[in-house]
Amino acid sequence: MKLRFKILSGFLILALMLSIAGIWSIYELKSMSTSVQSLLKENYRSINAAKIMTESLEREDSAILLLLLGNWNEGRKILLAADSLFKEGFSIAENNVTIPGEETLVRAIETKYNAYKSIWERPLADPYQRHDMAWYLENAHNAFLDLKSSVSDLMTMNDKFMFETASGLKEEANRAIMPGVVAMVSALIFTLLFNYFVNFYFVNPIIRINRSIKETMANKAKFDVEIDTKDEIAELAESVRTLFNSIKTQA
Repeated sequence: MKLRFKILSGFLILALMLSIAGIWSIYELKSMSTSVQSLLKENYRSINAAKIMTESLEREDSAILLLLLGNWNEGRKILLAADSLFKEGFSIAENNVTIPGEETLVRAIETKYNAYKSIWERPLADPYQRHDMAWYLENAHNAFLDLKSSVSDLMTMNDKFMFETASGLKEEANRAIMPGVVAMVSALIFTLLFNYFVNFYFVNPIIRINRSIKETMANKAKFDVEIDTKDEIAELAESVRTLFNSIKTQA
């Protein structure tokens, strides 16, 4: 094997190791980036939907009080607007079910809201229901608190899932780093091995040839260096041997 090819092979192996590690790291980082984007997109959408529903419920609760206090026009206006807002938030949550158990919670919110709406529709249809604070506290307000608690559970569920997923992403980040670490360690080991082989097959033979040349010239001894490899260094040793033999013959 030629000397040039031996050296080139060593560098090609090192480059291949680093390339594989680089591609692996890029793949892991890209996968982690996709997971982060999906996490933020899906869970934030559900959290935002829960905030919209919570805001609309609080408006509806205030509007019911306005109705009971006789402020018919303002209360009715706020109540109907809040109802539309709640439906908007619920639609987002309903179409963004991504967590185990989330579907059940969304259906529970839907059922509770329909029941709550049937309660607050009474003062809209029945003027005699106005000023009945006992009815509000026993019926409307309790239903409001129960529904709001379920919406809060939806938000908490998504918050918790985001935290758990973030912990998983930390492990993915460690996996993305590992190829680089492995590559550096492998490259270091390979460099040490490559240095050993360079010394063993290239540097040491040249030192032996140089030493033998000096001894031959100083003591007129026989040039006697055996190179086991079949490369340019072996050819060099043979050429030096031939040269000394030629000089000795001419002398």
